[in-house]
Amino acid sequence: MWLILLLTTIILAVYLVRRRYSYWKRAGVPYIKGRFPLGSVGNIGTRIHSSQLLAQFYQKLKGSHPFAGIFYFLQPVALALDLEFVKNVLVRDFQSFHDRGLYYNEQDDPLSSHLFNIEGTKWTTLRRKLVPTFSSGKLKMMCPTVVSVADRFKACIEKCIAKQEDIEMRELLARFTTDVIGSCAFGIECNSLENPEDEFRKMGEKVFNVSPFAILAFFFLSTFKDFARRCRITITDSEVATFFSTIVQKTISYREKNNVQRNDFMNLLMQLMKKGDLDGSEENAVKLTLDEVVAQSYVFFLGGFETSRTTMSYCLYELSLNEKAQCLARDCIRSAVAKHGGLNYESLMDMPYLEQCINESLRKYPPISNALRSTTKDYIVPGSGVTLKRGTDVIVPIYAIHHDPEYYPDPEQFDPDRFSPAECAKRKPFTFMPFGEGPRMCVASRFGMMETKIGLAAMLMGFKFSKCSKSSFPLKISPNHLMLTPAGGLWLKVEQLEEEVTMLGFSDSIKMGKSKPERLVM
Repeated sequence: MWLILLLTTIILAVYLVRRRYSYWKRAGVPYIKGRFPLGSVGNIGTRIHSSQLLAQFYQKLKGSHPFAGIFYFLQPVALALDLEFVKNVLVRDFQSFHDRGLYYNEQDDPLSSHLFNIEGTKWTTLRRKLVPTFSSGKLKMMCPTVVSVADRFKACIEKCIAKQEDIEMRELLARFTTDVIGSCAFGIECNSLENPEDEFRKMGEKVFNVSPFAILAFFFLSTFKDFARRCRITITDSEVATFFSTIVQKTISYREKNNVQRNDFMNLLMQLMKKGDLDGSEENAVKLTLDEVVAQSYVFFLGGFETSRTTMSYCLYELSLNEKAQCLARDCIRSAVAKHGGLNYESLMDMPYLEQCINESLRKYPPISNALRSTTKDYIVPGSGVTLKRGTDVIVPIYAIHHDPEYYPDPEQFDPDRFSPAECAKRKPFTFMPFGEGPRMCVASRFGMMETKIGLAAMLMGFKFSKCSKSSFPLKISPNHLMLTPAGGLWLKVEQLEEEVTMLGFSDSIKMGKSKPERLVM
């Protein structure tokens, strides 16, 4: 009897799995076969990065349909192949693709309930509150803070090359971005440039250094969100959650007790927590809770820490292989600094060739390499007659589109001229989306660009970068990270230039409210 029951259960399970993996075939959609238990994405976290795997699927099936079918575990997922479909998903029919479909657990894991993850009307309300914190005026106020960190960064590089010219730049850039975000998001002087073992620095690495198993677990939880929430599963490391919750609470308490006012992100969040809107705003909004402030501070730290570090790393790598482009970028920076009296917000806005180099790096190595959306209601795909059922995930393969030779001839070639004004005017919409596109594009992308420009300007004005014996060419992308990360680090030869360039032209402008960055005792 038990044997018959067992055999029946196995046969039924096999039937259901096979039927699940025939979903796209029955819908008449071209698809990539799924294999139990991982589906179509069995190579993720093993031999190839997920973005490169999806790029292979994209190239194989492009032109056959507006989208292709793939499987994440047992879940059918639509992979966008056509730019019109991309536009529909991200912009035109946004209300049908309002959510990202990523796992978060507001009750058991408050740090996961940040702007990038949350859904529905809560996302709409929170984004409306946070968008003004990254206005041009707010960025201009934060700019001197970032430049002051860049000045210390320059001194740190000088100390490093005094010992050896070959430097692992990702490690050094992580210390720079940690100090920037520590100052701009939390108003705290981390000083990881002097102390690589700083707690902020360690927490940033702890979040992004994950195992292949953790990456698969992330996709699994996003596929079975409701089940995972019922099981009270959390995705934030407990040590990381405790650290950020404590640091935010102590920062807020210190500022309130000492009446500290600073031109940073934390000060803006405190306004939203106390009043529900920013100074000068006429909106009468609901106040942020302490958990929401902690979560937004956390995601701002993660975004500013990793995306800017990665973008600067890849840009330096490409410029180290292209001496002409490096010289043009350096001349562009020096000209703007001389014109505007120092490295300041005005000079940053007047560095067109540096921006072209950054954009070309973002094209080749987009920080958001795939945009995920989840259908909020049944959606009939125009031109196909196929209905995407409510809850079906859709992936826009940004990395694949950025490497499509139809839009970027010889896509592996680094060519900043692709982003000259004339070329940008000719380019099709939705072929360059390094921070996503539409209402859910990265809210802090302008801050990230400012941080990246300042870091690169500081380095290129004072130093020359070239490949060394430890440099990898061609660069290999690690399959063991969520973001595009060079395997084995990024080693470059760094030489100090003989010409001295004054970087700080704003000695009177670096006034940060009533105090310098505080150093809290944990």
